[in-house]
Amino acid sequence: MRRSIPAAWARDLARGARFAVGTGREGWARTLLTAVGVGLGVMLLLGAASVPHLMDSHQARREARLIDANTEKGTRPGPRTLLYTDRDTVFRGDGVHGVLLRPDGPAPVHPPGVRTLPRPGEMVVSPALKELLAAPDGALLRERLGRTVVGTIAAPGLVGPGELTYYAGDDTLTASARTPRISHFGGELPTSPMGPRLTVIVIEACVVLLMPVAVFLATAVRFGGERRDRRMAALRLMGADSRMTRRMAAGEALCGALCGLVLGAGLFLLARRFSGRITVWDVNAFPSDLVPDPALTALIALAVPLCAVIVTLVALRGVTVEPLGVVRHHTPRRRRVWWRLPLPVLGAVMLLLTGRAGPAPAEARVDPYLLAGGALLVLLGITVLLPWLVEAVVARLRGGPVPWQLAVRRLQLNSGAAARAVSGITVAVAGAIALQMLLAAVQDDFTSVTGQDTSRAQLTVALPARGAVTHRKVLDEFRATEGVRGATAVLHSTVSRPGGRAFDSAAPLTVGDCRSLRELARLGPCKDGDVFLVRDSSGAVGDGALARTAQPGGEVLLQSEPDGPRAKGRPPLWTVPETARTVPSRTGPAGDVVFGIFATPSAVPVPDLAAPVAEAMLTLDPRVPDAAEYARNTAARLDPWADVRTLRNTERDHQFSTVRTGLLVASTVTLALIAASMLVTTLEQLRERRRLLAVLVAFGTRRADLCWSVLWQTAVPVALGLALAVVGGCGLGLTLLRLVGESSPDWSVIWPMAGAGAALVLLVTLLSLPPLWRLMRPDGLRTE
Repeated sequence: MRRSIPAAWARDLARGARFAVGTGREGWARTLLTAVGVGLGVMLLLGAASVPHLMDSHQARREARLIDANTEKGTRPGPRTLLYTDRDTVFRGDGVHGVLLRPDGPAPVHPPGVRTLPRPGEMVVSPALKELLAAPDGALLRERLGRTVVGTIAAPGLVGPGELTYYAGDDTLTASARTPRISHFGGELPTSPMGPRLTVIVIEACVVLLMPVAVFLATAVRFGGERRDRRMAALRLMGADSRMTRRMAAGEALCGALCGLVLGAGLFLLARRFSGRITVWDVNAFPSDLVPDPALTALIALAVPLCAVIVTLVALRGVTVEPLGVVRHHTPRRRRVWWRLPLPVLGAVMLLLTGRAGPAPAEARVDPYLLAGGALLVLLGITVLLPWLVEAVVARLRGGPVPWQLAVRRLQLNSGAAARAVSGITVAVAGAIALQMLLAAVQDDFTSVTGQDTSRAQLTVALPARGAVTHRKVLDEFRATEGVRGATAVLHSTVSRPGGRAFDSAAPLTVGDCRSLRELARLGPCKDGDVFLVRDSSGAVGDGALARTAQPGGEVLLQSEPDGPRAKGRPPLWTVPETARTVPSRTGPAGDVVFGIFATPSAVPVPDLAAPVAEAMLTLDPRVPDAAEYARNTAARLDPWADVRTLRNTERDHQFSTVRTGLLVASTVTLALIAASMLVTTLEQLRERRRLLAVLVAFGTRRADLCWSVLWQTAVPVALGLALAVVGGCGLGLTLLRLVGESSPDWSVIWPMAGAGAALVLLVTLLSLPPLWRLMRPDGLRTE
């Protein structure tokens, strides 16, 4: 007997597979729809299984082009050494990674992906940067870089195909702390453990993004259920018992799932081939990066067919297939809620048992299994509650116009199919609401206030100065730049007390016109020739180097280091005027507080300043889109080593930004899959009702009424599903907030998620109207 059970299963599954492909056009259409639905899910699962390899590949390529300044200390010039310095810039919000190189010998080391080092005035660029520079939109960046493109960086030297990077030759480089001498490329990126809050976000995101895929896979294997059940009744008439028919039905679903596995693998390989041309939220990947993990791939290959068999057998438990027909649910009993409600409650309890991941000690940890299992149960509870809710509501609907009555009657006869069609979007919206509530609550903890004031300036530029001429030139050039509404500039240098030691006698010296100095101190009356002593941030001007060095009427050296390079000659002396007034400092636009001696240009011999640095603060015109790019080009013209910084009021943690970007990419891909899967589900349901629609048209029902009835059949479950998603998502979100120690939810994140779900359903419904119109033609009455 034990030997006959596996043999019977194998025999009946094989017969079911034959029915799936050997029953004419109807069988092939049903199998194809199932395969497409399963294939879309498998494609996304294979993409998710490729994430570990993708992250490892990105990190490996980043590390391959790093330099380790610590290990390169003391490196002497040799045939394989070169000087290296970063020259990054920004172009229209996108970072451009640049590196300047100067070889010391005839056989220097090469960066990854670079075959021949560029000579002075030349550069090798990434394919994306080459395309940008060749386009008309890249004219401003071409002007800024100012070098001839002589080659392309290969894939081993790039993080992704869309990265903007270049290596340029520069014979003016000299060894310094910012320009180290290196003998090899390669290093290790610093890593830091992910905090408990980010761990909660990542685990919840995995569950939220993959749960809709699992729901849709379970829906796809049930395509064509009504026609399949009628065929099983015919088999009962020929002598098959109920167990055989169920196994054959499982065989049909298994065949569709296996075809979906093959189709999904093909779709994944096709998408993988074009992945280098697709950028989502500034993230892209080489095709070689998308390699599914072997263990996860094997799990997908086993789980999808097994899911098809189990879902089919469970679905047939409520169906009685007799030789003379099909009876669903034996008696018209209503769905029970007693076993559905405990699922989300149990999930919430599991989440609360995972521990507190808020501002607790560093050793606090969360249990990933309880966390994932709790979220899974909550979303699963939402999924199984939806059919009960739809049935309970439509059972109480009465009256209305003809389209409404047709839709309501259809839902009353079989609400399960309608609920399954929108279950994926319901779970996705619920999970998205919970995740957005969590992100909105914790993002302030990962956002720091920089202290910069973007209302006073949007860019700062620092460059080496050569006296007053540079100061005036900086002001004139930036004030004449297109898109720059205002510019101030100062020169920073240092002075020291004659005979004093450098470490306790140096004091800052800032030179600029009154307008520029007012950005850094509260001067009061000011005219050219005035000198001010600016208190430090503590307000104690009588303490520290400033009090010892800068005294009204005292002499100072215009050189901060007594043993500096100019100490061989007689250092210039400058007398602080007796009229120098003491004023308080003011936080500058860049968030820094500058103190020391403030002087207007005619009050100090600017040519004698020791290594002055010019700093300009720019206010941009928002009406000029490329104002920042014009300013960066002016800075590059003034000095190739100019350091341009964009001011920001706040700054986000790098790990949090990385996680947030990953969530946006994954959400976009998942949303696209949900849209495609819903369209396939809707087309399958319309195909199932093709004959009924044709009969209604033949009896005189207006086609417009039938179209409206189909819209109502979608609208009612969608409205109920979104309402359930809002309630369930808020419940899950509040539970997660309590888990991370937050108690102030942001309710504004609910409505964009619900609106996006409703818009997606509306789009899918509109796309299904042309096939619906075609299915109502008289040839829909034909049978085989």
